[in-house]
Amino acid sequence: MRIFLIFTLFVFVMVADAQSGRSTGTPEIVTTASVKQLFDETNSYTRSKFIEYADKKLPYSERLQEQTRKEQKQLAAKNAAIAAARQEPSGEDLYFTGLLYWVADNLDGTATWLERYVVSTDPSAEKLQTARSLISVVAAKQGRFEQAEKALSDYLAGPSVKSGERLRMENELAKAYQSAAQFQKMAPHAEAAYNTAGSMLKEAATRSRGLDEILDSGMLVFEAYAGSSDIPKADAALDELRRRAKELESPSFYYYAVDRKITYMISTGRKSSALELYLEALISSAKDFTAKTAQADVFARLKRREKQYKMLGEPVPELLNVDQWLPGKPRTMADLKGKVVLLDFWATWCGPCIEAFPSLREWQQDFAKDGFEILGVTRYYGMQIGAKDPPAEIAILKAFRTKYDLTYDFVVAGDQSVQLQFGAMALPTAVLVDRKGIIRYIETGTNSSRLEEIRAMIFKLMAEK
Repeated sequence: MRIFLIFTLFVFVMVADAQSGRSTGTPEIVTTASVKQLFDETNSYTRSKFIEYADKKLPYSERLQEQTRKEQKQLAAKNAAIAAARQEPSGEDLYFTGLLYWVADNLDGTATWLERYVVSTDPSAEKLQTARSLISVVAAKQGRFEQAEKALSDYLAGPSVKSGERLRMENELAKAYQSAAQFQKMAPHAEAAYNTAGSMLKEAATRSRGLDEILDSGMLVFEAYAGSSDIPKADAALDELRRRAKELESPSFYYYAVDRKITYMISTGRKSSALELYLEALISSAKDFTAKTAQADVFARLKRREKQYKMLGEPVPELLNVDQWLPGKPRTMADLKGKVVLLDFWATWCGPCIEAFPSLREWQQDFAKDGFEILGVTRYYGMQIGAKDPPAEIAILKAFRTKYDLTYDFVVAGDQSVQLQFGAMALPTAVLVDRKGIIRYIETGTNSSRLEEIRAMIFKLMAEK
């Protein structure tokens, strides 16, 4: 820990020096290096830093990785500014300046310099293709569809096509069309991304990364057809994902495809068929996987969801055995009809629950005025959190609520009854109830994509009257 703190202070000094105009390198190197050398220095920064961390025996952490990436972006921005100030840049200078802006997450700078490179005299074929791919990605991110499509078309007509570059372009265009609710235009790009990801599986750096790319692009295909209300094609996309998961012998991938189809069928008014699919999948998992561990994994995951599948699309029940309501007056779920309600099952000891608090605060601020309510549902944990009795635990909860600036009410249950009632034994679990008092969403766990999913569902339910 002491070594890490010393290193953190060292990094702070480096950044402070850079911001004050002092360079940690010699002025001659900064001013005389070629633009390519500036890019190489930037591009190799994280690799060289982690070699340094290993030599110093600094333990890896996500925080350290995030800090290192931040430093790399700062270095990229500094080197991009140096490169952009060069007089009469060569074609190669234009290209590497664009890449420096890309590493710095400066989309406008990336597009400006790479577009200049594309029309420069005699660009190299390989660099031209990479420039086109990044121009397409940037344009898609910025919603400039015509330019994104043209850059993709020019790329595909070029001398060589790299699967990784094509996958990134197709994915970004699919996501951009999804954000614009242009699902008909989204579908072909999602399909192309899925096919490309499939062809790349053997080349993927790791099996996990290859599976993630297939799953992510496959879900874009599903979302394109679901967004355009093409139920048969949306179903087929999920069936294809299940088939692929079976082929690749991935139980987590398989469960995700089955789970998504069950919840989609319920959301499209086919609950009885969805529950039949659930029972069929419990049986099929034993036939679809030869490994006993894989069979058991899928079976256990699906069994944990059984109660929640049955609750989806049904009226929300009253919460069982509520002992305290902090700080407001006790209310029933019937009292909350007409509002969109998020039941957030959480505990003070749950790290992922705490990580979700910034999003919960944001949703409360954004939607409360239009009839959105969050209830933080927890229970007594006693000595597990250092509370000798319920009054002591209530005091801890009140202090916790103040510490994290949470403005919504806490609902404190006397025991596990309410968690068992909603199948919420794993934390955090989010339950969304629409204005009519119908349960529309139940999911466990948190990460950036899950939080985006919950926000999108809140937005959808808020729009319903």
